Amino acid sequence: MDIIYLIMHQEQNATNYGSLVFTVEDPGFGGLSVRTHAQTPKSRSSPRGFPKNPNYRWYILCLAALTCTLAVAAPTMCMPVLFKEISGELNLNLVQVGLVWGIGSLPGIFTALAGGAVGDRFGPKRILILACLLTGLVGALRGLANSFVSLSAAVFLLGFLSPFISMNVFKTCGIWFPPRQLVLASGVVSMGMALGFLIGSMISATLLSPWLGGWRNVMYFYGIIAMALSLPWSFTRLAPASAGLPAGGTGTKSMRQTISHVAHIRNIWLLGLAILGISGCIQGTLGYLPLYLRGQGWSEVAADGALAAFHTISMLCVIPIALWSDKFGSRKKMLIAAALMITIGVSLLSVAGGMLVWVAVCMAGMVRDGFMAIFITTTIETRGIGPAYAGTATGFVMIFSGLGSLIAPPLGNSLAAVAPGLPFVFWAGLTLVGIAGLYAIRTRDVQPVHVPSEGNRDLT
Repeated sequence: MDIIYLIMHQEQNATNYGSLVFTVEDPGFGGLSVRTHAQTPKSRSSPRGFPKNPNYRWYILCLAALTCTLAVAAPTMCMPVLFKEISGELNLNLVQVGLVWGIGSLPGIFTALAGGAVGDRFGPKRILILACLLTGLVGALRGLANSFVSLSAAVFLLGFLSPFISMNVFKTCGIWFPPRQLVLASGVVSMGMALGFLIGSMISATLLSPWLGGWRNVMYFYGIIAMALSLPWSFTRLAPASAGLPAGGTGTKSMRQTISHVAHIRNIWLLGLAILGISGCIQGTLGYLPLYLRGQGWSEVAADGALAAFHTISMLCVIPIALWSDKFGSRKKMLIAAALMITIGVSLLSVAGGMLVWVAVCMAGMVRDGFMAIFITTTIETRGIGPAYAGTATGFVMIFSGLGSLIAPPLGNSLAAVAPGLPFVFWAGLTLVGIAGLYAIRTRDVQPVHVPSEGNRDLT
């Protein structure tokens, strides 16, 4: 007999062990080989494949939020408060400042999608390790700039790499957290972003620049921190499997197939239109606000403090808003309400003075990161997305975010020659485009994702 099979099956029992299989083969070469296969016990403490130690996911979440704080947000938001020092040394005018601030979004239009798709394909852990190293290196290169062109090139390269971090951080949340905790996880990451924006705007010009000896050394400082964050990611554990993915990502599906799948989903395009308007408004406002207030006679500390207040109120409100969206029952309505508050707040900045400026800043700021937390969760919960396509879908909508962030600052800044407050009117108008996109979303196509699979695989 060429092949003899002896198969023993042990039925699944109360301890959750699966089948035990022994296979004995005589391949005809005069020898006997034995193959065994036994399923790994299912976790008793966590359903749907999440690890026995559920506390480890919170370590991953803290690391993800810290990465957004120190590798993405703070190095980005240090630019507006340092523009006065930078423009004085490099002889930049207001339009050039707007171009430098917006040009980082140009490569993000393309790499946001690539960053998410690569993370879906190979797993976000590998991408985060490499992206932290390269982002830190390129961010430090801004300190070597000696002209408008060289500074723009460094900011362009930084914008090319940063989406690889943010897209894969959100995918990591989709992998490690079940649906009932996903909006909370997204809120914590968004809070990390807000904390980074706060740190970058509050201490970069008033503390770090004098302490380190100028804006160039501030860029080096942030670059070193970003590179150091690749170390803890290198030692993270294997992640729980999600949505039946093979180890490393979407398995045999190519990037073209995953992008095609996402691009055929109607709500993803509408979410992209929404984030185009909202991101364009926020990006333009944050870049122009310190310069505008200084032009209105505010001191440097007070002008930077207004920007810091924006990020502080955003950081404090992001978790309550994210959790409220679960209780409220309609993420779409929450997103529209938050967008309307941004519209009103930014519109007020065009005419506000004194204390009313702080009211307008807080009104727009309190919902900014809460909006993003709900928005990312809505993207992942869209029918046909889930954890399997979370990176690609998030990257796809962030193409529109990058487009809005690219065109809004220079266009708005150019209107300052007509009236100093007119840029805020333009940026507030962009949010109406976003609200139109949100209104058109079909809510029946948004549902909590289900993560049915089991085991541990290298998806971080």
